[in-house]
Amino acid sequence: MTAHPLQLDHLVISARTLDEGTQYVADTLGIAPSGGGAHPLMRTHNRLLNLWGGVYLEVIAADPQAAEPADGAAPRARLFALDDPATHARLEKGPYLSHWVARVDRPKRLSTWQAQYPQRIPPIVPMTRGDFTWGLSVPDDGAFPGWQGAGDGVLPSLIQWDTPRHPSAVLPETGIALKALKAAHPQADTVAAQLRWLGAAHLIELRPTDGAPALSAEFDTPDGPRTLA
Repeated sequence: MTAHPLQLDHLVISARTLDEGTQYVADTLGIAPSGGGAHPLMRTHNRLLNLWGGVYLEVIAADPQAAEPADGAAPRARLFALDDPATHARLEKGPYLSHWVARVDRPKRLSTWQAQYPQRIPPIVPMTRGDFTWGLSVPDDGAFPGWQGAGDGVLPSLIQWDTPRHPSAVLPETGIALKALKAAHPQADTVAAQLRWLGAAHLIELRPTDGAPALSAEFDTPDGPRTLA
């Protein structure tokens, strides 16, 4: 495990549209995500829901109003595999819990760590949304991070905030707490080894499966236990 264990930063719900994703979360947890904004570089936008303990839930979708690059260059692939045909097919069935993001706290510098281990950590992309700035690990092709052929959203992206405020500090309280983040993966041993190397194994319950990789999150809400998957 790394000398600086990672912290859970946020969960990611992928959706065809923000309205679809917002409705899915509202129907399941009883409160609709709100706020958020646009990520110009990635041509995506989001809405956010605060969770107990400095964690939040992000609903993300392709932004239909995003501008193309001014220089005529090909646009960058959207993050979280949103341009992948397999993701499009999955989203036809509805929004789902696609991914999670782990936070690298200072004094450890995410950019330095990535430069030391470029085979294990994707490139760090500087991003902005409103007053917030951060660095996020994003493969050049926009895919989910992987290790030795395993990943599929179960291995986390890494984030380091440049601004002192965290988004959870400015989101309304909801009374919703994450109880457990769980995953199943056909290459569970490979995924587990990378999680231990990252210092993130304590953040997720992982089990092997003969089926497709999958994530689920269990919550305590004012209306009782709920699960997003």
